[in-house]
Amino acid sequence: MTKPAVFLDLFVVLVFAAAGRASHDLSGDVLGVLATAWPFLVGMALGWAGAALLPAPVRRWWLDGFVVSLSALVVGMLLRWATGEGTALPFVIVATGILVGGLVGWRAVAAVVARRSPDRDRATA
Repeated sequence: MTKPAVFLDLFVVLVFAAAGRASHDLSGDVLGVLATAWPFLVGMALGWAGAALLPAPVRRWWLDGFVVSLSALVVGMLLRWATGEGTALPFVIVATGILVGGLVGWRAVAAVVARRSPDRDRATA
């Protein structure tokens, strides 16, 4: 996992946690956000490990994004459930949309930008 990918993934999960706390009128302090985010951060880290284990011939930006996002979601929800935190269906639906959309979405934008970069145009001209 590249450093930009790590930081962008962290950003998505932390914004998700901060927005969730704000929508429930909870404190937006760093410790509060981390307390909300930790299950998803653990899942995300496991997703990074899982994506890294994929054989090079099948690695694609979108596959990495789905592995990381689904791991963040599933492991995050299991850890929330195991610790007595909420896993109501509406929360699971919102979390799915935000995590998959964010963790796959920034990779999609990066892939489009990379395809349109001047360096690539010069290499194919």
